[in-house]
Order: sequence, then C-alpha cells, then structure tokens
Amino acid sequence: MRGKSVNVSLADSSIEGNKQMVREQYTTVTEGTNIERPDPLYFYKIGIYGWRKRCLYLLVLLLLIILLINFALTIWILKVMWFSPTGMGYLQVTSEGLRLEGDSEFLFPLYAKEIHSRRDSPLLLNSTQNITVNARNSEGNVTGRLQVGPKMVEVNGQQFQLNSEEGNMLFSAEENEVAVGADKLRVTGPGGGLFEHSVETPFVNAEDFQQLSLESPTRTLSMDAPRGVRIKAQTGNITVLSETDINLQSSEGKLILDAKTLRLPLLPLGTKGHSGRSQELYEICVCPDGKLYISEADSASTCHENSRVCQQST
Repeated sequence: MRGKSVNVSLADSSIEGNKQMVREQYTTVTEGTNIERPDPLYFYKIGIYGWRKRCLYLLVLLLLIILLINFALTIWILKVMWFSPTGMGYLQVTSEGLRLEGDSEFLFPLYAKEIHSRRDSPLLLNSTQNITVNARNSEGNVTGRLQVGPKMVEVNGQQFQLNSEEGNMLFSAEENEVAVGADKLRVTGPGGGLFEHSVETPFVNAEDFQQLSLESPTRTLSMDAPRGVRIKAQTGNITVLSETDINLQSSEGKLILDAKTLRLPLLPLGTKGHSGRSQELYEICVCPDGKLYISEADSASTCHENSRVCQQST
C-alpha cells in the first residue's frame, strides 16, 4: 500500500503582486510503514517598507527630542526654584510647619493657624491696598476681622482686648462697656479728654507741675459719689468758675468750710450804722433764702438794720 503526503507552503513572492505559490511534495512510503502525515506549514513574511518606514523613524526621533527637551526643562526648573530635600528655595518644610526666609509675596488668600517671625527679627506685613485678617468658625463664617487700611484701622468682633506680657488686661472694649485695666490712663493731647456722656472713675489727677481743669462749656458739671467727693490741691489753688450759680448741697450731712482764712470779697454791703465808729469791722448776715451780705459791726448785731438787703434780692 502506498500513501501520499502533501506539504503546502504559502509565501509572498514580491511586494507588487503578493502572489501565492503552493508547493506540493510527494512522499512515497513502502508497505508496512506507518508515517504520520505532517501538518501544513504557512509562512508569512511581514515588513514595513518605503515611506511608512521613514515616517515611523521620524516619529520615534520626534518623541526622543521631546523627551530630551522635557528632561532639560525639568532640570532647569529644579535649579531655578531651588528644590531640595528640605523644601523649595526660601521655603523649607520643618517639623513645626513651613519656614520662609526673606520677603514673600502672596497673590491669593493665605490660610494658616499661626504666623510668627524669627526671634531676632520682627514680623512685617506690607500691602499696597490694605491688610485684612479674618477669623472663621467651623461653618466658615467670619467671627472676627482686623483690617488695616491707608486711612483707618478697623476691628470687627464681639470684644477687643489688649493684654500685657504677664497676661493682665490693659484695655477691653465691648458693645456696652470699655474698660481700662492699667494703673494709670494718661491723656497727653493739648485738648485733654472729651467725654460726651458720664465718666466713672475713682481718681482724677494731672501730671506733675500741670494744672487739672474740669470744664463743661455748654452744660452743667456734676460730681457725684456715694461717700463724698474730695478735691485736693497740694501745691496750688482750687478755682471754681461758673456763669450762673454754684450749688454746694449736702442732703443728710453738713457743709463744712475748714480753713485758716475764709474770704468772701464780693458780698453786698448793708447800710452803715450810726455808731460813728470806723473800725472797718463787719459781720456776715444771712437772708432767709440763704443769701449772704455783710453789715458794719457794732456792739450789737446790725443785721436787722440791713435786712432790706434781703428784700431787694427778692
């Protein structure tokens, strides 16, 4: 018995025709032999030729150039921005946060928990318009604001307070109260202090060798205290001036004028008596309405003789 095996090979003979050629091989086997028929083999010859090959090389070259340019730009940016393992230029990342050396400019809002300068230099904030510092709550609403402008410093908040280095309150301002916690409040302006409403204080004094003046140009001046008002001038005089009346009133106590010399130079003088004596001695008389006048002294009181002074005052 004879068998026949066929091998078929397919190949491209050329690029123009791409024709297929088949080759058959005949194998004669003798009787009694068992030879397996081989599987057919197909051979494909694939390649890029001509302008396609040139375009591929050109594309690879272009990508290589772009890669080199990007690598060079990356190296240049790292060098210009001073990138280092600890930060970027004057900006350093430390365990306590960010540290900036020299002048820094921020074009957008800066959010920070704490800002402080070095121990050997002050903290300076500059702006061509204004500087605004906002404090926000957990919901993002502004609860406090400090705005420093070219003409005004404005603070918005429920309370404004200044403390000393020891933590003592020096000045506090709220909607209903302003408190000064320092030992002394000093007003150095030539015009003094101007208060539109009442002032409550335990002590008012002037600087050394300076005069203390309390004035109310268009209204009355009133000093009230539950345990009394004390006015004392250690080295000078006390002058009380008024356009109309000066009232010294004690609702429950006495009015005491305690001095070595008490002068009332402008009291009206009653009619001279007929004693004929000129001793230039006078006595002080009091009208029922409290008016004072003087009358020439005599061996007996002469106030009744000059009582018409009281009638003229009414």
